[in-house]
Amino acid sequence: MARRQDRLTVEDVNGAWAIIPTPAIDTGDQWQTEDSVDYDEVAKAVEGLITAGVDAIMCQGTFGEGATLTWEEKKKMMEVMVETANGRVPVFVGVTTMNTRETIHQLKHARDIGADGTMLGLPMWQQIDVAGAVRFYQDVAEAVPEMAICVYANPEAFKFDFPAPFWAQVANIPQVITCKYINIGQLHLHTLVSRKQIRFLPLEFDHADAAKMDPEFHTAFWSPCACTGPELTILWRDSVKESVKTGDWSVPNGLYEKMIPVLANLFPPGGFAEFSRYNIQLEKERINAGGWMKAGPCRPPYQSAPANYLEGAAKAGSGWAELAKKVVDGTL
Repeated sequence: MARRQDRLTVEDVNGAWAIIPTPAIDTGDQWQTEDSVDYDEVAKAVEGLITAGVDAIMCQGTFGEGATLTWEEKKKMMEVMVETANGRVPVFVGVTTMNTRETIHQLKHARDIGADGTMLGLPMWQQIDVAGAVRFYQDVAEAVPEMAICVYANPEAFKFDFPAPFWAQVANIPQVITCKYINIGQLHLHTLVSRKQIRFLPLEFDHADAAKMDPEFHTAFWSPCACTGPELTILWRDSVKESVKTGDWSVPNGLYEKMIPVLANLFPPGGFAEFSRYNIQLEKERINAGGWMKAGPCRPPYQSAPANYLEGAAKAGSGWAELAKKVVDGTL
């Protein structure tokens, strides 16, 4: 497939950026399985999300099991996603690896098949400093200048706090246009130091608060929940956009009150740090319980988790699916 002629810019980052898991076949939890990906489910999910109205799709991050896929699996999944999307929405693939050279190797393949960009985290082996982190993104951008970059800013996964000096420097890299962002506590500061060259993607349920901070700039969010019912994600996006126009926040405020008790089930005691220990297992449990997408089993070695954590994740998934059904029925 031919790639788009112009690299995406920060102005292209708007709306709901859905993140999908990498669905596994039934034997995907066994180390003997050489190709564990359910490619039919990949295509089905991409088509369903685009039909529902999402604005972009990202993949192969943490709960996308980018760390436990083989390169052959990653390549084929990228190809299925790009072919299915067929240019209708941007597709950002995951090429986080243990080193710069392998990341560049994988990103060149993504470029060649027509992907639009990458959701890219730092190499995970050694804790890196600000200079090293900035150099990493500079090198990747220089090697594959055609590809847009979404910085995957997960401090637990990458052992890096993503401080203000980091954002001030990577803002000088034209390919870095957005960021998968975890906590909006420092969103105003990081937006300021990056001179609005990077449109940060807050977590889905933080979107309204971000929009209230700067309604003209904070126009996008990342969605882990679209794969348990995209209808609610789209309603949330559209209600916030309408509230920015009218100043009446009653609809998103009401949705928030329904969403948060459901999503709270996903997080075990200990908060985000404890959740991060079982991110893959809990997210796949949530998505499987939602029933919109068959995420399948987890790949080794990240498979065990406390039973009560998994129960909470399942409640989060089924609860979101129930709310999404009410959106479809017009009863929410």
